[in-house]
Amino acid sequence: MSKIEELIQQYCPDGAEFIELQEVFEIKNGYTPSKANSEFWTNGTIPWFRMEDIRQNGHILSDSIQHITPEAVKGSGLFPANSIIVATTATIGEHALIIVDSLANQRFTFLSKRKSFDDKLDMKFFHYYMFIIDEWCKNNTNTASFPSVDMGRFKKYKFPIPPLPIQQEIVAILDKFTTLEAELEAELEARRAQYIYYRDQLLCFDGKDVEWKMLGEVGEFIRGKRFVKNDIVSEGVPCIHYGELYTHYKIWAKEAKSYLNPNLAAKLRVAHPGDVVIVSAGETIEDIGNGVAWLGDSDVVIHDACFAYSHKMNPKYVSYYLQTNLFRSQIKSSISSGKISSINAPGLSKAKIPIPPMEEQVRIVGILDKFDALVNDISVGLPAEIEARRKQYEYYRSKLLSFEPVVSE
Repeated sequence: MSKIEELIQQYCPDGAEFIELQEVFEIKNGYTPSKANSEFWTNGTIPWFRMEDIRQNGHILSDSIQHITPEAVKGSGLFPANSIIVATTATIGEHALIIVDSLANQRFTFLSKRKSFDDKLDMKFFHYYMFIIDEWCKNNTNTASFPSVDMGRFKKYKFPIPPLPIQQEIVAILDKFTTLEAELEAELEARRAQYIYYRDQLLCFDGKDVEWKMLGEVGEFIRGKRFVKNDIVSEGVPCIHYGELYTHYKIWAKEAKSYLNPNLAAKLRVAHPGDVVIVSAGETIEDIGNGVAWLGDSDVVIHDACFAYSHKMNPKYVSYYLQTNLFRSQIKSSISSGKISSINAPGLSKAKIPIPPMEEQVRIVGILDKFDALVNDISVGLPAEIEARRKQYEYYRSKLLSFEPVVSE
């Protein structure tokens, strides 16, 4: 019998108590102080979290990328340390345990533990259970042009609170899995940094006699037209929604992840095979300008937060170049930032690209494809090992966090 099984037999042989989220937590929304008021942002010291913090720094956070000043804090004050933030709009189903007093933007809902549960709930245990709630959130949204979690049902969601010794043992086990995965991720990150350095060196052509031209001179930008997530269907005409470009695609794509009704698709704009689909609007500046070479057999409909870039170069060569720091430094001044960052066609058109002979473009693509596979392909090397560990971890996490509810007599 495992230690967990022994603890369950000792402390809760008849099951665990399930309690609604709203009984355990104060549940409130984050907000964004006015960007127009410099007093709210200049020399800020208070952590203010966004989705980018989770993307860059993981699911347990002690500081944020951006900070605000005390003047930006509303009357209800900061959310206390050891609160959970969970994305309940936009990128739904992401969460983090915040271990400092803080605020977050309006896309997040804060769950702050009530004092009456201080000696009943380990927040690290709840952090691990939140991965299950994340999946529930993804499947329980209000359908609209801007999807959001059904907050009425969310507040009434019941989760198990086994006795503390069981929570603490589960945390110890899952922490070991997390540490191992973090070590593998750190090694992979080091290899990715090497890859990025080599890619940028390869594509800057320093000291080489290569023609440089503006993107607008050697190609054409066609902006997509608007459609919403409710328009996406299981079968039909392939489409690319801008949010998918930095979550589902990397350098190139042959198949779309989503589809539209043919009648709607006929009214929209497309990328042709060989075009590069470029993000023109997103939550952060880092999203803007990322491009994916469309290598499918037919046209693909594109969202209005994307451009289709038509050209005569190797599509993957262009896509790789759009990832470089050299390209990103050129478009930086043309990006408008706010709640949504964006760039227009003239801003992209002015950026210059080196144009070696086609055979050299093909050679460079071949080299970078091999490097990219080593650091991104989940079927080989470290990515494959991490993926296997992650699946093992998710399996044990699910098993460890599964409890039978106490049956009332």
